[in-house]
Amino acid sequence: MTLPRPFRLLYVQVLLGMGLGMTVGHFWPQVGASLKPLSDAFVALVRMMIAPIVFCTIVIGITSLASGSKIGRTILKALALFYVLTIVALVLGLATAFTLHPGAGLHIDAHHLDTAMLAQYSTRTQSHGLVEFALHLIPETLVGAFEKGEVLPVLLLALLFGFALNASGSAGRRVQEFIDSVAHVLFRILALIMRLAPVGAFGAMAFTVGRFGIHSIGSLGMLMLSFYAACLLFLVCVLGPLARLHRFSLWRLLRYIREELVIVLATSSSEPVLPRLIVKLEALGCDKGIVGLVLPAGYSFNLDGTAIYLTLASMFIAQACDVHLSGGQIATMLVVMLITSKGAAGVSGSGLVALVATLAVIPDLPVAGVALLVGIDRFMSEARALTSVISNACAVIFVSMWERACDRTRLKDALSLAHQPEEAFDQPADLPG
Repeated sequence: MTLPRPFRLLYVQVLLGMGLGMTVGHFWPQVGASLKPLSDAFVALVRMMIAPIVFCTIVIGITSLASGSKIGRTILKALALFYVLTIVALVLGLATAFTLHPGAGLHIDAHHLDTAMLAQYSTRTQSHGLVEFALHLIPETLVGAFEKGEVLPVLLLALLFGFALNASGSAGRRVQEFIDSVAHVLFRILALIMRLAPVGAFGAMAFTVGRFGIHSIGSLGMLMLSFYAACLLFLVCVLGPLARLHRFSLWRLLRYIREELVIVLATSSSEPVLPRLIVKLEALGCDKGIVGLVLPAGYSFNLDGTAIYLTLASMFIAQACDVHLSGGQIATMLVVMLITSKGAAGVSGSGLVALVATLAVIPDLPVAGVALLVGIDRFMSEARALTSVISNACAVIFVSMWERACDRTRLKDALSLAHQPEEAFDQPADLPG
């Protein structure tokens, strides 16, 4: 039996899985809360593939760029863009907090809050000093870069490997062809795994609604409204004008990557769509080397959704606990957040980890106030991940255009259609070779 065409589209299947999961979580909350392993298993399967796919993509990209000066220039431009966008996101979150005052009038005594639930987030916070961060990039062994699945150590290893291949002549070309073949196989495996996305979406939504319930957002609804409004403003007032300046439509880009956005919405994590975004951005006409360098780096350096969340959540805690912050304290907070936002991975719960790490070095704000946000964090993590994914997709296009490595005709045609067939992902013909 063949399904009607709309039901064969992945994002439609994921939406159906989300709807079914919300129904199960609402009417049978205990059953829904027990289905979290379905989501965890799907995310774990995709995460298993991220490190080798990123490695192969970056190595192939570097060999296509060839010039070391071009690679360095690309990385510097990307990092400069990431920090500018992060600063704008931090300021936007702060402005939203001062405008809407989501925590005003709550008059909460932080000493009476139950902080037992914060233990798991406190233990996951790490030192975010420059030296510690740089050392963290270096894996203990060559294969150790792949063991934990973290993007930045893999990126470092891939950079070294790619430069070495370029200097190895004919022997390097043989290795490059082998890596190219491995990349095709990895994307085939990932295409099979992505068929389970509706199951992962079902488990995630069933758990969220069953565990926390729709009622959990009531008392903190103003904070959620403020956060979603800030994320929307970032898209409309920051990324939208930048996209128009670069002569493409943000709205059409969102339609083009709608399947990835639905998966992010369902899983509250940006990691499962990283490999798919690599393929789709290459299909837009962006240079393979630019995509391979900028997109993985953006997953650690360009978490704009998390940046908005950090300032807005911190000011919410200050307003809710009647803590007055001076201009100097707010400036210090922004500097600290500029660092801690770079240490948060694009997975569910990382926003709370970064928030705890931030408040830990700002004595005027009670860390206990984070307990107010635990119950609704799952509902806010979707907006964090969606904002960051969209920002990173735009950043790849921006940098590609700056480097004159974007086929504008191909970009215009693809966005005009605003549709990428599933077959284009199942058979990644846009990979080198």
